[in-house]
Amino acid sequence: MTGEADEIALSVQDLREVTGFAAACAETALDVFETGQPDDPRPRDAVAAAWAFARGGERGKELRDRAWAALKAAKDTDTAAGGEAARAAMAAAAAAYLHPLARSTQVKHILGAAAHAARAAELAADDDRNVAAEHLRRAAHLATPAVLDVLERYPAAPSGGGRVGELTRTLDTDLRARPGAE
Repeated sequence: MTGEADEIALSVQDLREVTGFAAACAETALDVFETGQPDDPRPRDAVAAAWAFARGGERGKELRDRAWAALKAAKDTDTAAGGEAARAAMAAAAAAYLHPLARSTQVKHILGAAAHAARAAELAADDDRNVAAEHLRRAAHLATPAVLDVLERYPAAPSGGGRVGELTRTLDTDLRARPGAE
């Protein structure tokens, strides 16, 4: 990779792998959202739509609509932890829209669901950073070789983004340091 403007080769199967990883990560945060919003299905619907795409479904309007609905649920919730959990679900559905551009910001499409889920767990545990660290360790174990292959096509995660950005960079660094990573 020679620069930020380079295009990256991505297959539909690559997108399915990334989306499946994101859905698995976001799923872990659904209880955090549903504790405060038990009658709001939008985040769970977004994760289900992500799984449907990952398992061979269409990447179309329903998937986008479910992602937007989860984002709206994040804004509608009364707790920061619930908001982050809903954002994890939104990020899972949005992972299917990873762009084939060698831009560091695209790493958020790959790792955003995991970072938001970790932040949701951290907030639900009274801002215990050890909880987020454990959450990221579990997320790293969910990353398949195919997900790592896609991640390594992109530059490292960008700076900024507050605590979620920090968690994204931590996971990015950890995954790239795994044995067998380039």
